[in-house]
Amino acid sequence: MAPASTVPEASVDPFAAVESLRAALDAAGIVLPSLAVDPQQSTVRLIDLGRIRPDVALRLATALRREEAAA
Repeated sequence: MAPASTVPEASVDPFAAVESLRAALDAAGIVLPSLAVDPQQSTVRLIDLGRIRPDVALRLATALRREEAAA
């Protein structure tokens, strides 16, 4: 597995992170329709991944395992 990012949490733009994640998921053929910055959080910016169907969860797990195996 790739090492965790060393970018300080406070310096990460949550909207840019959402778009980066959306692009990576799209490249893997995965769509998370509810993917968005959580508007309820003010101090700690969270990303809402939303709810997904079981088949999408399996595709996401497969994509993550494939990436882990390649590392």
